[in-house]
Amino acid sequence: MSTAPTSVLPETRLDKLGIPSSIKWGFLAVLVFMTGNGVESNFISPHLSTALGSDAYLVPTIITLYGVSVTIGSYLSGALADLWGPRKVMLLGFIVWVVFEVLFIGAISTGSATAVMATYFLRGFGYPLYAFAFLVWINAVAPQKRSGTAVGWFYVMFTGGLPTLGSLVAVLAIPAFGGGFSGETGAMWISIILVLAGFLIGFLAVKDPRGRGRLAPEGESSSAVIFSGLRVMVREPRIAVGFVVRLINTAPQYGMFIILPAVMVDQLGWSQSQWLIMTVLVYASNIAFNAVFGAIGDKWGWRRTVRWFGVFGSALGLLAWWYVPHLVEPGSEWGYWLSVLAGVAFGIMLAGFVPMGAIMPAMTPHHKGAAMAMYTTAAGGAAFLGSAVVAVVLPWGGNAGVVWAFVVLYALAFYLTRYLTLEPQPETSAAERGSAESSH
Repeated sequence: MSTAPTSVLPETRLDKLGIPSSIKWGFLAVLVFMTGNGVESNFISPHLSTALGSDAYLVPTIITLYGVSVTIGSYLSGALADLWGPRKVMLLGFIVWVVFEVLFIGAISTGSATAVMATYFLRGFGYPLYAFAFLVWINAVAPQKRSGTAVGWFYVMFTGGLPTLGSLVAVLAIPAFGGGFSGETGAMWISIILVLAGFLIGFLAVKDPRGRGRLAPEGESSSAVIFSGLRVMVREPRIAVGFVVRLINTAPQYGMFIILPAVMVDQLGWSQSQWLIMTVLVYASNIAFNAVFGAIGDKWGWRRTVRWFGVFGSALGLLAWWYVPHLVEPGSEWGYWLSVLAGVAFGIMLAGFVPMGAIMPAMTPHHKGAAMAMYTTAAGGAAFLGSAVVAVVLPWGGNAGVVWAFVVLYALAFYLTRYLTLEPQPETSAAERGSAESSH
């Protein structure tokens, strides 16, 4: 490994909180970058519909292809970080994002569906290359005893930007630029400024040398490193298991966001604004507990935290979020807030999966980038799994059938967690050492 040697420095307060002090500014950089990336999250679909016309399938196709590039970029972020070092991959992600965002805005103004589709697809590589390369950097720097907490802090910043603060910026920017289509276009230009600011914070302020060079073992060819994520899944079945567990993790979230809006508004009598407030609170609860469950995992055991809070807890929270709104008085104020609490319970328990970002690289410490490539690919693929379950189950099982299909997937994940075992390491937390090979 070609990373430069570093002197051992005394731990700072940030280190003890789980944020490696040598890369502390990178966390802020991810927050600002992802805020810029998230500005469009709540209006891009109607914005494109206005620009391109009323073809019912065109805009969903464009957004689906964008999801494909995000998934591919999520894989490449880990593989390329292993090959070049996270810092160079973050630079590449920034360049890709800005160049194709400018071209994307220009393509929208022309009304060319082909140009819009191509530029948006290519822009999709940008944010995973930037953000998930930094996640590899975190795993290269954080001591194993606190890597779960560090990953939790990463997701606080990631989700805090996309969609939370990004949506807030859009709410403020759209009327400032005149509202409507032109206001949305103005907000997209603001997003470029935010992405630039996030990049500059990270590029200028993060000096840790472990992100500047190759992380993969010396002697491996470039092609071997690029395909190392796929190879490590074959060589190390535990990585394949971790991939499936992470894939299941947020799939129900995406599925519920497909089926719940119509249920809450059209069937149960609450307003669209109430539904939007509910989703904001669910996201906010998840953000608030990402670092908490990272710390719990470091103390109590990563696998145990994922199994009982992430998997079992999320299954119960999902059922609550579905059934509580159907058991209360439709359209009632008290029933609405009980339903919000049920959704918040799901959001909180979803954060119990955070230690997966520490488990996967720890299972193959000499190929952390390869493991993170599969982790981030699963994170991107969760959106596809969630929508696929809805598409397959909804026609014959209805909405309730979709919910129970996700519960079945959680049951599968619960079983698979038994294989997420770690070899005890000298720096591993006492709790993890005790649970690494414990019985189930």
